[in-house]
Amino acid sequence: MDFQLTEDQRAFADMAQSLFADYCSDDQLRAHDTSGAPYQQALWQQCVAAGLHGITVPEEHGGLGLGMTELMAVLEQQGRALALVPLWEQQLAAATLARFGGAALQPALAALMAGEIAAVSLAGLAQSRGCTLRLARRVDGWILQGSSPAVPLAAAARHALLVAQAEDGPRLVWLALDAAGITRTPGQSQHHQEIADLQFDGVALADDAVLPPAAIAWLEPRAIAALASIQLGVTAEQLRRTVEYVSERKQFDRPIGSFQLVAGQMADGHIALEALRSSLWQLVYRLDAGLGAKPQAHAVRALANDTGLNVGRVAQHVHGGMGVDVTYPIHRFLYWSRALAVALGGSEHHLAALGDWLADNDNLGWKYDLAEDEL
Repeated sequence: MDFQLTEDQRAFADMAQSLFADYCSDDQLRAHDTSGAPYQQALWQQCVAAGLHGITVPEEHGGLGLGMTELMAVLEQQGRALALVPLWEQQLAAATLARFGGAALQPALAALMAGEIAAVSLAGLAQSRGCTLRLARRVDGWILQGSSPAVPLAAAARHALLVAQAEDGPRLVWLALDAAGITRTPGQSQHHQEIADLQFDGVALADDAVLPPAAIAWLEPRAIAALASIQLGVTAEQLRRTVEYVSERKQFDRPIGSFQLVAGQMADGHIALEALRSSLWQLVYRLDAGLGAKPQAHAVRALANDTGLNVGRVAQHVHGGMGVDVTYPIHRFLYWSRALAVALGGSEHHLAALGDWLADNDNLGWKYDLAEDEL
């Protein structure tokens, strides 16, 4: 049985790799780091022109109507190149609006497909103190109160897709960021993406600005798969560069990669990387097949966080002084791994969520005895 990507899926990955290579050399990334730009805007325009921003968006809304497997192949290449563009955020936001948004949100969907960026954050699902953004019902709509910290691209975007807590559970909210009662405090993430803290003081929303509860259940596992795909690419390239470095760096007239401890660490990193790849492929298969994927998503998220951070620490360690020199590129991969690890909650949160799911689905041998669509 052949578990590899199809020829068309590999073609997406190859096109993305070629595009990112033109804009993401070490020198170009260093220039972006010092530019103060919110993201790589020239590269984003090329992604839009190539249709990479609409892979998962239905064809009737201007997208390609493909699945998470095709998006995974592209996002892995994005991670390898450290391409700072909002590929997964924009198209999953557009796909969510296409699936769950009413007629009033269709102009926003069209703007996203034309290349307009939006601020997207699901951090409210994984905050240790609970969601800090609150929704209250009123006769003619909703009132939004509270805060949403460190939202990517929120200082430059015109609209945002955020998580807010309502009486019936968390809900996705689509809103204009120039509305009365919204305060933005801009900043920058450690991997040089623009972010902003958002404060909401009695912001009035129409009924159709709050998506149905099913929207979160649909979006969250796809966001997890997207983040894990980028982490897979970041870690793979970081490990490749590290192996290259320890093969050339010498101590006592021997490459340090020939030392047993260093060789073992590289092997452990490769094993962890392939374990993540296998788990991620299972997750995107289930999503594309329309199967339940909640436990798989939480497991992949925890594995992606641990793999990225563990490989990153080893890479920094074996690079020695070069690893902490910000004029040398390897540190950038660790920054990305850390940024990805906080985007939708750490390993502890997702392991706890997985434990809760297992407690509620305590069929003995659940992995083997239940039909695939029951998991």
